[in-house]
Amino acid sequence: MVRRLQHREIEAFQAVIQTGTTTAAAQLMHTTQPSISRLLSQMQAAAGVKLFGMHKGRLRPTREAMELYSTVQQHFLGRERIERELAVLRQSGAGSLRVGCTPALALSVIPPVIGGYLKHYPGAHLSIQTLGGNELRDGVLHGRFDLVLSTMVLATEALDATVLHRSQGVCVMHPDHPLATRASLHVQDLQDQLLVTLNASDSIFIQLQQKMAAFGVSPAATIETNYSSTICRLAAQGVGVGVVNPYMAALFARDLKILALQPECSIEVVLALPPQYAPSARVETLTALLRAQLLTY
Repeated sequence: MVRRLQHREIEAFQAVIQTGTTTAAAQLMHTTQPSISRLLSQMQAAAGVKLFGMHKGRLRPTREAMELYSTVQQHFLGRERIERELAVLRQSGAGSLRVGCTPALALSVIPPVIGGYLKHYPGAHLSIQTLGGNELRDGVLHGRFDLVLSTMVLATEALDATVLHRSQGVCVMHPDHPLATRASLHVQDLQDQLLVTLNASDSIFIQLQQKMAAFGVSPAATIETNYSSTICRLAAQGVGVGVVNPYMAALFARDLKILALQPECSIEVVLALPPQYAPSARVETLTALLRAQLLTY
């Protein structure tokens, strides 16, 4: 009676075609020759199609059998591809881990954790892209990033963001700058100073402007840039006083005097994940490493 083929019958059929004999097929499948013969007989009865014939004491497949074998091969090759893909996923996850972050964090916070991440996932591929806040928000919302790290506000109705770390802006200057002898600075100390700032859209700049306005502070002149690393480099060359996040300032600690600023300019490092996906083990590993690294600041 025609019925659905059993998986073991299909395996026996494939083994006989590949090896040419039931004895060799039995060795391949770690069973006995009578068991293989029985499976072939059952399969032929179930299929309702002649699959083998005897010729000089040896089994020979029919044309129908070879057409069926072609389909069977595709099935088993598909299973092998699945197993290979699972092996890759176990080792390093789905393709590359795609990380988006602001430039300051890409230079300061991200690099120290990558070595630890690769110890967990040797041979893993990482993509680290530095972008502005709007591009990061759009990228994670549309699944182009597995993880986004930013000092800019990312949360929207469609996207939750987790605060990984809170800190405050710091003043940076050349060690020989007249203000470098202070233990800390008040925003009033910036009166008549050459001030190196971030762009007007940056959170630190906005807070700094509000605090200077509140105390009636006017710098002698300003230099504006979109990279906190540029501020640090200028300050290290003796060009003005800058206000940056502590993560970037720490990279230039040997060349700069770093002082706390009052009133505080608050900074948050936020993490956002694609809302349409559950975080993978790789994402959770990198997140834990980032949390630990941020605690060092």
